[in-house]
Amino acid sequence: MNQQLVIEQTIAYVKQELANAEGGHDWWHIYRVWQLSKKIAATENVNAFVVELGALLHDIADAKFHDGDEEIGPRKARAFLSSLHLEEDLITHIENIIANISFKGGNHTQAFTSPELNVVQDADRLDAIGAIGIARTFNYGGFKGRELYHPEVKPRLNMTKEEYKKSQAPTINHFYEKLLLLKDRMHTKTAKAMAEHRHQYMQQFLEEFYQEWEGER
Repeated sequence: MNQQLVIEQTIAYVKQELANAEGGHDWWHIYRVWQLSKKIAATENVNAFVVELGALLHDIADAKFHDGDEEIGPRKARAFLSSLHLEEDLITHIENIIANISFKGGNHTQAFTSPELNVVQDADRLDAIGAIGIARTFNYGGFKGRELYHPEVKPRLNMTKEEYKKSQAPTINHFYEKLLLLKDRMHTKTAKAMAEHRHQYMQQFLEEFYQEWEGER
């Protein structure tokens, strides 16, 4: 099948599957990660087709919206890609991208890597930081009914994977437990440069937040 046709069918599938998704993990999140992935891939030696499909399908069934089931996303992606009669090695590669893309806490070691995963993971992490990242973080915190901030609840930087998944900490803690860590976890030169700006923006936001919290501004 023509690659462009596969991309178009994948877009249609993802839009349908995520029609009622939480605002930080909806089609527009996929769209931004897809666009960022193409931008990064243009400067890397990668299979651009794998990158695009990996980006489009990376959150087809995010585990945190499916009772922590980390297999449902790769499984759904495989079923869809198999229906298009794509090559087995390509399907397996995209399954591995989906299974290994997520941040799972400070102590988790990633089991699989590839240049294509690096690109999609960088794009996904870029969408988790900066102005968009701030908006997504508070949107998800509201979705889960979490406090904005509690001065007595300190961030935990060394949680296990299971502790990270079950955390109900205030939203501000998420900046320290994940978002501010992502700048130093980028793989590609393009993403590293973009992450610097987005990281600084988050730091400025937090400084303003704390000053307003105390009534200093």
